[in-house]
Amino acid sequence: MDFPIIQESEEEQQINFFFEDIDFTPPDENLLTAWLLRAAEEEECSVSEITYIFCSDEHLRKINIDFLNHDYYTDVITFPYDDNSIQGDVFISCDRVRENAEAAGVSFERELSRVMVHGLLHLAGYDDKLPEDKIRMTEREDFHLDYCTFC
Repeated sequence: MDFPIIQESEEEQQINFFFEDIDFTPPDENLLTAWLLRAAEEEECSVSEITYIFCSDEHLRKINIDFLNHDYYTDVITFPYDDNSIQGDVFISCDRVRENAEAAGVSFERELSRVMVHGLLHLAGYDDKLPEDKIRMTEREDFHLDYCTFC
């Protein structure tokens, strides 16, 4: 007996959105997914799967302490799972994104998009530890933000 193959849309399998300890609704998930997949394509990388987990400052700080031995708040932490494709988890503090957006004078959606593509770029192999790497990362973020129609 042949069983039918049930296929989800390719985008649904590649990029997922979850929420830990907050009540949060991201901008249109379909637009986000399409934009992020386009960014990966521009970086000449294939996306296996990215899981974005939105959480609070305290939740992300605990992850920072438990897994990276860093006792401070941050807006994003990325955990890559594959060196050959974009695959991993991207934890984002919505509290920190909101504060950073206010400090930078930009919308929450724009700052959230910056942080999301920042995580994708880390999964694509970019680093931002050295000043020159940070400059390159920011240039790529800005490039991708220019194509963001919803932020």
